[in-house]
Amino acid sequence: MTWDLAGIGNSLVDALVVVDNDDVLHELGLVRGTMHPVDHDRWMVAYERLRHHKIAFDSGGSGANTIATAGLMGARATYCGQVGDDQMGHMYAAKIEEACGNHALRFSTERATGKCLSIISAKDAERTMLTDLGAATELADFGSFEGALRSSKIVHFTGYELLGGPMTGTVTRAMQVVKDAGGRVSFDASDPFVIRAIRDTVWNTLTDFADIAFLNAEEARALTDDEPERAVVVIAEKANLRTVIVKLGAQGSLVRHEGVTYEIPVRWVKAMDTTGAGDAYAGGFLYGVVRGFSPSDCGRLASAIAALTVGQIGAVFKDRAALAAIVAEFPTHPAPKTATPAGAPVVGSV
Repeated sequence: MTWDLAGIGNSLVDALVVVDNDDVLHELGLVRGTMHPVDHDRWMVAYERLRHHKIAFDSGGSGANTIATAGLMGARATYCGQVGDDQMGHMYAAKIEEACGNHALRFSTERATGKCLSIISAKDAERTMLTDLGAATELADFGSFEGALRSSKIVHFTGYELLGGPMTGTVTRAMQVVKDAGGRVSFDASDPFVIRAIRDTVWNTLTDFADIAFLNAEEARALTDDEPERAVVVIAEKANLRTVIVKLGAQGSLVRHEGVTYEIPVRWVKAMDTTGAGDAYAGGFLYGVVRGFSPSDCGRLASAIAALTVGQIGAVFKDRAALAAIVAEFPTHPAPKTATPAGAPVVGSV
């Protein structure tokens, strides 16, 4: 395999702003802690309302954040998406190349670069997002990126790309290419509203393509109508998945692997911004998988990387030395095979 990890996703520039209270959310009619898909005009209304605050710009998009995190950790990683042929788009490409040493982005002359305004609460670091997808969902084919799809150990996708537009067909075809080539598909459910909008599609994607699945507690409830402890088992068994992760926020996470559920503790940090925490978790977890870490160590590594991310403003933690120090805490030998039969209600301690 040429690549440890590859991904195709919606490429969005993040605009990050910290607010002291929720007044602006109420004024703009936003639901706290969720992602709101909007058009350019609606996005600009919110941006103009907040532009007197200090706004920081960076590369974003859930899948890209995960790939960038793994790349900064030292994985051989590459990423494909579409941006506009504009200042934001070229800035985005430079950020991905900085993280991974390369990029496979397309530049559209017809649509502007997509963007996400992330409104971060100073009180508890919760983020509320407005997303204008712009050129991101117009990627109609993966072209020469097929080589990366066929030569990657794991290829990562998110639920956002299944919501419609040309990108939906592109990622579905890409998943099939990965499976045909013998690689593994990683899938992140993305957001509870994705589950509510396309629940059957998510189930079909998990069943037909995924090998590794990431959800948070609310997404797991929306998909199964069960609490997380039961949901992680239901998802693994119903979709015949080898590995399912359910993130529980401050309560840690659950990793279900080959019939065993591992309870992963959270690594505590003073939270500044929860933007990208789940993406960072996925990047850390997938890095552990390709390096042969045990399931519990993959979860503990993921939790530690997520903690670094929420301790700063921005979705991708970029201090390579700090990332390397976290990785060095874990043994690198392959995980031992478990004799526990798939589906057995076993809980592993860590």
